[in-house]
Amino acid sequence: MSIPTTTPSVAKAKWLNRVRWDEHGLVPVIVQENGSNDVLMFAWMNRDALYKTVELREAVYWSRSRKKLWHKGEESGHVQKVLDIRLDCDEDVVLLKVEQAGGIACHTGRHSCFFQRFDGDAKEGDWHDVEPVLKDPETIYTEKKK
Repeated sequence: MSIPTTTPSVAKAKWLNRVRWDEHGLVPVIVQENGSNDVLMFAWMNRDALYKTVELREAVYWSRSRKKLWHKGEESGHVQKVLDIRLDCDEDVVLLKVEQAGGIACHTGRHSCFFQRFDGDAKEGDWHDVEPVLKDPETIYTEKKK
């Protein structure tokens, strides 16, 4: 499942060649909130998504389920303004420092996608929600469509 680059200017951007893309043409992306340093989400980018993110200074990802570019906040309004972009030492993971519009990064209406914490031991432990829903997801997506 190789993801083709669609924009001619992307092919000319030599800085994209420093990234070690996986066999599907993707790189994992960790999204961290500027200021609090909370990890908000994890996503994937292809060359087009990273190029668009740099160009717009707003987060654009590759949706593996929808098989298309996904401009974060295009439906919810919870856009991520990109303040800093970093590449790790192995050049195979991208870190975005963002300003999160509305304080909600997760489609569940929570601040972070990492709202479930493991409690207990290996035999009897389980996952528990530890962050509140800030806004009903049904409301988020229906308000944006009006």
